Amino acid sequence: MDLVLDELFDLTLYERLVQTSKGELRSILAELIPVETRHLNFWRSFFKIDADRLDARRRLKMLVLVWFCRLFGPVGINLTLEAIEIYGIRKYLSIWERYRHTELGNAVRGILNDEFEHEDEIVSRAGTRRIDPERVRSVFLGFNDGLVEILGAVSGFFASLGEPRLVLMAGVCVAAAGSFSMAAGAFAGASSEAEMEDIEIGKRAFLGEKPGAPSTGRPLYTGLIVGVSYLFGALVPLLPVACGARSFWAPAIAAVALSLLVSLVLSFLSGMEARRRMALNAAMGAFAVAFSFAIGFAARRLWGISV
Repeated sequence: MDLVLDELFDLTLYERLVQTSKGELRSILAELIPVETRHLNFWRSFFKIDADRLDARRRLKMLVLVWFCRLFGPVGINLTLEAIEIYGIRKYLSIWERYRHTELGNAVRGILNDEFEHEDEIVSRAGTRRIDPERVRSVFLGFNDGLVEILGAVSGFFASLGEPRLVLMAGVCVAAAGSFSMAAGAFAGASSEAEMEDIEIGKRAFLGEKPGAPSTGRPLYTGLIVGVSYLFGALVPLLPVACGARSFWAPAIAAVALSLLVSLVLSFLSGMEARRRMALNAAMGAFAVAFSFAIGFAARRLWGISV
């Protein structure tokens, strides 16, 4: 049933987006519609299910994605197309691995061939010109890192210092240092990768081979994006303290709410199952809070660090 509803969701989304798209993007969506129609009819016939209505969860997801695509225009549509493609490939590969020696496995093989050969080519034409998905993911991942790290730091500061004014001052210092550290690390990593690609391009040119296009962007820009996104994430648990919170509960609630939202976005962009991504983020946040709080409590009890 889920396979049928997933294909119905993709088809319905493409049909809605094509109505508000223009130019080449409209043509690409128009090409995807018959592909998804073929997949939907195949699974309806295979499972003998004539589902023609989405469930409540998928209708809500449809509403959010249509709003997102209208808000961000071609960039939003391109990102959505790639995310749907990644999710579909991961899903069908998982099913094929599990049922490869059954009738369902043979059926999935045909869908995967269509995904790899036709749909992948169509979506690639949409994404390569206007958007860098890896950069978008870096923004969300940097935001999530800043949120989790500073939430843990704030909980530890409340346990040891207690005074909100000092907690805020210490938290801002940690956030600034963390942002710079993340930016420097991203810059160094991107610079090293760019140097390795330059060597590979030179090697191919010497051998008379056609060099591939560089996959890395500008290292300085990459570092700036990661650092700024980290800083915005760090501000989430700090803002309640700046507004007068006197315990770590308000920062924790704000961080949890944003973490759930980021988890949903990351799960969609990476193709990971949403509940798994949310559970992973919740576990990391809980561990950071508990560990930092324990250190702060120990510092206050054992070494008399208090206010």
